[in-house]
Amino acid sequence: MSFEYIQEIPGFEEIIAEMPIDDELRAVKRERDRRIADVLTGKSDRFLLIIGPCSAHHEGAVYEYVRRLARVQEKVQDKLVIIPRVYTNKPRTTGQGYKGLLHQPDPAKKPDIVKGVKALRTMHIRVIRESGLTAADEMLYPENYSYLADLLSYVAIGARSVENQQHRLTVSGLDVAAGMKNPTSGDISVMLNSVKAAQSPHVFGYHGWQVQTSGNPLVHTVLRGATDSQGKSIPNYHYEHLMNLAEVYLQSGLVNPAILVDTNHSNSDKQYAQQPRIAREVMGNRAYLPQLKRLVKGLMIESFLVEGAQGEDGTVFGQSITDPCLGWEESERLILDIADWV
Repeated sequence: MSFEYIQEIPGFEEIIAEMPIDDELRAVKRERDRRIADVLTGKSDRFLLIIGPCSAHHEGAVYEYVRRLARVQEKVQDKLVIIPRVYTNKPRTTGQGYKGLLHQPDPAKKPDIVKGVKALRTMHIRVIRESGLTAADEMLYPENYSYLADLLSYVAIGARSVENQQHRLTVSGLDVAAGMKNPTSGDISVMLNSVKAAQSPHVFGYHGWQVQTSGNPLVHTVLRGATDSQGKSIPNYHYEHLMNLAEVYLQSGLVNPAILVDTNHSNSDKQYAQQPRIAREVMGNRAYLPQLKRLVKGLMIESFLVEGAQGEDGTVFGQSITDPCLGWEESERLILDIADWV
């Protein structure tokens, strides 16, 4: 075999026992989960905003960012439910480069997944303490969700994972909101099939056990743009795209139909400065037609303290080392604008 076994990774029960949360944080998460669920089920007319850095690589910068988000959340609490984007796993198209906090707690050092598991749990716990906001993270590796199950209020399934059976079945056992992105091909039938699978009960293998899930009614769609056969980005946030998805979605019989739009990635061709323009168009289309206002329930935005991106050495505090992001000043203006547009 070509595998070299470096070190055994502790199970999630051991890590949670070593790094538990108290009743105060549990109560915060319960209330946050309820508010998010109320938006997705139509009990609340608030709007979801998942916003934050492309990858959470620096603890101090992430904590400063979420503290600022918390202050803005207070201003817009009647209109928005803000969910910090604290992504501790980073998918890499070619497998090269920084793979996230789980792999490298320190981007300048070699991978150490044992330290990484503890670092990602430390970060999510402190995010709640620092801001009172529970976060979103991407489920890149399904079994790793268990390390954060008592902390996350939102789970994103990426464009390259949405067709994977284990991702779909694992999400069917979650009791928090989960967004299924369209695949890189842009095929919305794949995305809707993923939602159907995750909303259904299943029996499968997980953490060495045969488990049974009840299905997750809070699973929904996320439009993130597509890539054609020539590698060119194709946006799918325009009025026609929203209407087409809405029509097919409502005919599907899926419960709690909801659409979120990712303003970056292939929707912006990774031109991060285009995100405010895209958000404005989506919100305008949402206001134009009651059907879209009912279905389009959130946006995803990549944002950090300093605009743009830098190398993986990470010398600039609060600037992304992966995809470029909006800076804080423009992000704050955009959040306030979105609250007005709701």
